[in-house]
Amino acid sequence: MSDKQYYYAVARIRSKELSLLSSTFLEQLLGVKSVSEGLRMLQDKGWDVGEAASSESDRVEKMLQAEKKKTWDLMDELVDDLSVFHVLRLSNDYHNLKAAVKEALTSDIHKDIYSDEGTIDAALMKKAVANRDFSGLPEEMRDVTAEALDILLTTHDGQLCDIIIDKAALEAIHKAGKSSGSDILALYGELTVASADIKIAVRASRTGKDQKFLEQALAACDTLDIKRLARASADGFDAICDYLSMTRYADAVSELKASPSAFERWCDNLIIRNIRPEIHHPYTIGPLAAYVIARENEIKTVRIVLSGKINDLPEQSIRERVREMYV
Repeated sequence: MSDKQYYYAVARIRSKELSLLSSTFLEQLLGVKSVSEGLRMLQDKGWDVGEAASSESDRVEKMLQAEKKKTWDLMDELVDDLSVFHVLRLSNDYHNLKAAVKEALTSDIHKDIYSDEGTIDAALMKKAVANRDFSGLPEEMRDVTAEALDILLTTHDGQLCDIIIDKAALEAIHKAGKSSGSDILALYGELTVASADIKIAVRASRTGKDQKFLEQALAACDTLDIKRLARASADGFDAICDYLSMTRYADAVSELKASPSAFERWCDNLIIRNIRPEIHHPYTIGPLAAYVIARENEIKTVRIVLSGKINDLPEQSIRERVREMYV
């Protein structure tokens, strides 16, 4: 993409940033008495809330999907080649791969288990797995597909199948971030993999998983020594915290000790804090990437707030999960 194209694209993004949700708006959304009141507020901000649906949760989900599509339609308009953003969408591809592998070995048909937000058409992936013809899949996905199918067929171990595909997803995200040519997308890939590794290590420690499991599950990244993390996990939760206290993720320790949801929030906030400088960077892919991440973050936060309202959760319980906003 030329400097002239970036100039136009970033100018468009600057105008779009004005409509991003602020922390002040989130405070107001947290205080609404009903979901319909929240939807009216979002509609005033330009969100496509749609018509009344069979349930409030259905209407909210349709709105969130419409907002995601709106974001990617904008990127498609502004960028010649969307492959630079693959790092942000690869998790959906591997979600679809897990669904296709499991569906191929059962007689059940599940229409709603596939995501349409990946980089590969879900129908193509489903057909490739069903026919055992992986030539139409990306090269890095072929071996893992064959391995996952073989394991599920011979051992019926669904958990091991998931582990293999999840690790491949993390490796693909890390690689895509590094090859994107964008510091922001590379950082996003790194932080995504590191946070996933920490969650895996903590979960493995609490459920008594052995070293072999950790070797199968942890994906390499630059900011964690996964061998040390695996040893710490085998030694217990406190050992994990001791190791993390010596890394750039030292601030995560208190969040891990608080709750899994607190750590999830910390991870998302860390990404937002690291991309926020892109508000002031012109003429690169960085502001566009940051905008997409910011939109995904606010969509996730709106889902948290409105889902909490639908389920009558206390405001404080919802507030503890609300993410920081980009603007």
